Amino acid sequence: MIKRFNLTICGLGLILVTSHFFPAGAQELILYVDTATKQVYTEPGKNRIKLGTFQQVKESPVQSQSKPDTESSQPVSNTTTGLAQGEAKFQENSGQSGAESDIRRKSEEIAAHSNEPSAEKPKEEKKWYDRIGIRGYTQFRYSSTVSGDKDAVSYWPDKSVGEDGSFLIRRARLVIFGDINDHLSLYIQPDFASTPSGSSTGHFAQLRDAYADIHFDKNKEFRVRVGQSKIPYSFENLQSSQNRLALDRNDAMNSCCRDERDIGAFFYWAPTHIRDRFKEVMAKNLKGSGDYGMFAFGIYNGQGANRLEGNNGVHMVTRFTYPHQFSNGQILEAGIQALRGRFVPSTGPAGGFTPVMDAPEKGFKDERVGVHAVLYPQPFGLQAEWNWGRGPQLNDGQTMLTESSLNGGYVLATYKIDGLRWGTLFPFVKWQHFKGGQKFERNAPRNHVNDLEFGLEWQVMKEIELTAVYHMMNRTNVASAPYERYKADVLRFQLQWNY
Repeated sequence: MIKRFNLTICGLGLILVTSHFFPAGAQELILYVDTATKQVYTEPGKNRIKLGTFQQVKESPVQSQSKPDTESSQPVSNTTTGLAQGEAKFQENSGQSGAESDIRRKSEEIAAHSNEPSAEKPKEEKKWYDRIGIRGYTQFRYSSTVSGDKDAVSYWPDKSVGEDGSFLIRRARLVIFGDINDHLSLYIQPDFASTPSGSSTGHFAQLRDAYADIHFDKNKEFRVRVGQSKIPYSFENLQSSQNRLALDRNDAMNSCCRDERDIGAFFYWAPTHIRDRFKEVMAKNLKGSGDYGMFAFGIYNGQGANRLEGNNGVHMVTRFTYPHQFSNGQILEAGIQALRGRFVPSTGPAGGFTPVMDAPEKGFKDERVGVHAVLYPQPFGLQAEWNWGRGPQLNDGQTMLTESSLNGGYVLATYKIDGLRWGTLFPFVKWQHFKGGQKFERNAPRNHVNDLEFGLEWQVMKEIELTAVYHMMNRTNVASAPYERYKADVLRFQLQWNY
C-alpha cells in the first residue's frame, strides 16, 4: 500500500511540474484520487476526491537538450507517461517552490481523507447461526462378572453388566450450543444410545437437554434457565458423565432425580469472580461440575425427564455452594441443597399381585436435604456427599407403597498424575451407601447399596480416555420382584472419545 501511495505521488509530481513549466493550450484534464486505494482516476466516483484541473503537454526539444541525463531526456508524451520518468522530472525541477507546494498540499489531502471512516467498509455483524457450536462424546463399555452371584446380577445404571451383558454404547451425545446475543444462550443435547424402559432394543434418540439461558446482565451473573435441564441438586448429578471419574453416579443422590433432569425454570446467580473460578476448575481438568451458580432456586414437574407429569403440583429445589480458593491455589467447594414436592410412582405385578398405594391423590411426600464437599485434585482430591429425606417405598411384605425415610451418600478419593509421556492418570477409590425407596422404578422397591470401586482413568489425550474399574457390588435387584439382594465382583471398562 505504501509503495502504491509513493508511486501515485510521483505521478502527481510529474503532472504538476509539467503544467507549471509549459504554456497552456493543451486539453484540460480533471483528476480524482480514490481515498481507499490511492489510485488516480479521470472520472468522479465513490470515495474519490478532486485533485484539480491539469493540462496535457509535451516536453520541448530545448528543454530535453538542456539536460544531459539520459533518463530525463526522454520525451514525456502526456500526464500518464512512465512513473520513473515523472520521478526524474520532479527531481530536476525541485527548486520550483510552486510545484513543490502543490504536491505537498495534495499529499496532505489524500492522507487526511484516507483516514475517514467512510473510506472503509463496515464490518458485517455476525448472524445468530454463526455463533452456534457443536461438540459431543461417545462412551463404549464392556463388563465381565468375575465372581459372586453371577446369575443374580442386575445393575440398573448399566445394561452391559450381567450374564447377558457384553459390549454396549452407553452414551452417544451431540451438543448444540451458543450465545445468540448478550442476553440469550441455547443448549440442546440428544442422546442416540437410549433404551426405553422394558425394551430389549436400544440406540433410540432421546432428548436430554433443551433449554435457554436468559441473562439479566451482560456479565451473566443473573440468569434464568427455562426448558428441560439438570436439577440443581447434588454435585455428582450436575457433573457431566463426560468428566466424572466413576462410570456411574451414586444411588443415594441420583435416586432423587432420574436422569438428573426435568422440565422447569431455574434461577442461577454467581458473581463474576466465582464464575471465573468455576471456569478455572474446568480449564485445569480438575473434574468440576461446571457453572450452576453460587445460588440456585427452581421449580420443575418432578416426574423425571421425558415423562408425563403425574399431578398438577410442582417440585421446588434450592442450592448454595461456594468454591473457596486458598493462597496456595487449592480450591475447596462446599454447599447444601434441598428439594420438596409430591411424587406419583408407578405400580405393577409383584409376586403375583399389584401393590396398592397408601398415599393422597397428588402422590407421596418427596423431600430431601443434602450436603457436599469437594477438594479438587491438585494433585490429591477428595469428594463426598450425603443426603437424608422421605419418599415412597414398597413395604417389607411387598403389598403396599408407603412413605418412608431414606439416607445415603458416597466418598471418593483420587490423585492426579500429570507430566507423563502419554497423558494424565486419575487413580481413584469410591465407596457408596444407600437405604431407601427407588422411587423411579416400578413399585418403588427398597434399595440397599453398599458398594466399593477401585478404578483408574487414563486420559491418553484430550480426545481419548480409557477407564478400568473393579466394582465390588453389594446391592438390591430393583428391576424385578421379589427384589432380592446380591453380591458380585465385576470388571468394567470404558473407552470414551470426545469431539
